[in-house]
Amino acid sequence: MVNEKDFADRLQQIMNSNSLSASAFAETIGVQRSGISHLLSGRNKPSLDFVLKVVKAFPEVDLYWLLNGKGTYPSGNKLLKSAPAPPADLSRTKEKQITRVMLFYDDGSFESWDKR
Repeated sequence: MVNEKDFADRLQQIMNSNSLSASAFAETIGVQRSGISHLLSGRNKPSLDFVLKVVKAFPEVDLYWLLNGKGTYPSGNKLLKSAPAPPADLSRTKEKQITRVMLFYDDGSFESWDKR
Protein backbone atom coordinates (compact mmCIF):
# COMPACT_ATOMS: atom_id res chain seq x y z
CA MET A 1 0.00 0.00 0.00
CA VAL A 2 1.27 3.46 -0.91
CA ASN A 3 1.77 5.94 1.92
CA GLU A 4 0.13 9.14 0.65
CA LYS A 5 2.42 11.54 2.53
CA ASP A 6 5.60 9.80 1.39
CA PHE A 7 4.26 9.60 -2.15
CA ALA A 8 3.50 13.34 -2.07
CA ASP A 9 7.06 14.02 -0.85
CA ARG A 10 8.50 12.01 -3.75
CA LEU A 11 6.20 13.80 -6.19
CA GLN A 12 7.40 17.14 -4.82
CA GLN A 13 11.00 15.98 -5.20
CA ILE A 14 10.38 15.23 -8.89
CA MET A 15 8.80 18.65 -9.39
CA ASN A 16 11.66 20.41 -7.58
CA SER A 17 14.41 18.61 -9.46
CA ASN A 18 12.75 19.53 -12.77
CA SER A 19 11.96 23.10 -11.65
CA LEU A 20 8.25 22.61 -12.26
CA SER A 21 5.30 24.17 -10.51
CA ALA A 22 2.33 21.94 -9.74
CA SER A 23 0.52 23.43 -12.75
CA ALA A 24 3.46 22.81 -15.10
CA PHE A 25 3.87 19.29 -13.73
CA ALA A 26 0.16 18.57 -14.29
CA GLU A 27 0.41 19.85 -17.86
CA THR A 28 3.56 17.79 -18.52
CA ILE A 29 1.94 14.51 -17.52
CA GLY A 30 -1.52 15.37 -18.87
CA VAL A 31 -3.66 15.60 -15.74
CA GLN A 32 -5.72 18.34 -14.13
CA ARG A 33 -4.01 20.73 -11.71
CA SER A 34 -6.56 19.85 -9.02
CA GLY A 35 -5.47 16.21 -9.21
CA ILE A 36 -1.90 17.20 -8.34
CA SER A 37 -3.13 19.42 -5.53
CA HIS A 38 -5.21 16.59 -4.06
CA LEU A 39 -2.26 14.19 -4.21
CA LEU A 40 0.16 16.69 -2.64
CA SER A 41 -2.27 17.41 0.19
CA GLY A 42 -2.85 13.70 0.84
CA ARG A 43 -6.56 13.96 0.05
CA ASN A 44 -6.37 11.40 -2.77
CA LYS A 45 -4.33 8.31 -3.41
CA PRO A 46 -2.51 8.02 -6.74
CA SER A 47 -4.21 5.95 -9.42
CA LEU A 48 -2.32 3.47 -11.55
CA ASP A 49 -2.97 5.68 -14.56
CA PHE A 50 -1.42 8.67 -12.78
CA VAL A 51 1.68 6.71 -11.72
CA LEU A 52 2.19 5.39 -15.26
CA LYS A 53 1.88 8.93 -16.68
CA VAL A 54 4.60 10.15 -14.30
CA VAL A 55 6.96 7.30 -15.18
CA LYS A 56 6.33 7.80 -18.91
CA ALA A 57 6.87 11.58 -18.80
CA PHE A 58 9.95 11.32 -16.55
CA PRO A 59 12.03 8.28 -17.55
CA GLU A 60 14.50 8.96 -14.74
CA VAL A 61 11.77 8.15 -12.20
CA ASP A 62 11.96 4.54 -11.04
CA LEU A 63 8.52 3.01 -10.58
CA TYR A 64 9.45 1.27 -7.32
CA TRP A 65 11.01 4.44 -5.93
CA LEU A 66 7.88 6.44 -6.77
CA LEU A 67 5.53 3.93 -5.18
CA ASN A 68 7.42 2.88 -2.06
CA GLY A 69 10.63 4.89 -1.82
CA LYS A 70 12.89 1.91 -2.53
CA GLY A 71 15.55 2.42 -5.13
CA THR A 72 17.06 5.67 -6.29
CA TYR A 73 16.04 8.89 -7.91
CA PRO A 74 17.04 9.75 -10.53
CA SER A 75 17.57 6.36 -12.10
CA GLY A 76 18.54 5.29 -15.58
CA ASN A 77 20.64 7.37 -17.93
CA LYS A 78 21.25 10.23 -15.51
CA LEU A 79 23.02 7.85 -13.18
CA LEU A 80 24.96 6.22 -15.99
CA LYS A 81 26.36 9.56 -17.09
CA SER A 82 27.85 10.12 -13.65
CA ALA A 83 29.39 6.65 -13.35
CA PRO A 84 33.17 6.64 -12.95
CA ALA A 85 35.26 5.90 -16.00
CA PRO A 86 37.06 2.55 -16.10
CA PRO A 87 40.70 2.62 -15.05
CA ALA A 88 43.15 3.57 -17.79
CA ASP A 89 45.42 0.68 -16.86
CA LEU A 90 43.16 -2.36 -17.33
CA SER A 91 45.94 -4.71 -16.25
CA ARG A 92 45.19 -3.64 -12.66
CA THR A 93 41.71 -5.14 -12.87
CA LYS A 94 43.07 -8.64 -13.53
CA GLU A 95 43.42 -9.04 -9.76
CA LYS A 96 39.63 -8.86 -9.41
CA GLN A 97 37.11 -11.29 -10.83
CA ILE A 98 33.61 -10.31 -11.93
CA THR A 99 31.09 -12.24 -9.87
CA ARG A 100 27.80 -10.56 -10.82
CA VAL A 101 26.47 -8.45 -13.67
CA MET A 102 23.19 -6.55 -13.35
CA LEU A 103 21.24 -4.66 -15.99
CA PHE A 104 18.55 -2.20 -14.94
CA TYR A 105 15.87 -1.24 -17.44
CA ASP A 106 13.88 1.99 -17.62
CA ASP A 107 10.65 0.16 -16.77
CA GLY A 108 12.03 -0.70 -13.31
CA SER A 109 12.86 -4.33 -14.13
CA PHE A 110 16.33 -5.84 -14.05
CA GLU A 111 18.34 -8.92 -14.95
CA SER A 112 21.19 -10.43 -12.97
CA TRP A 113 23.87 -12.97 -13.88
CA ASP A 114 26.06 -14.63 -11.27
CA LYS A 115 29.37 -16.36 -11.90
CA ARG A 116 28.84 -20.05 -11.34
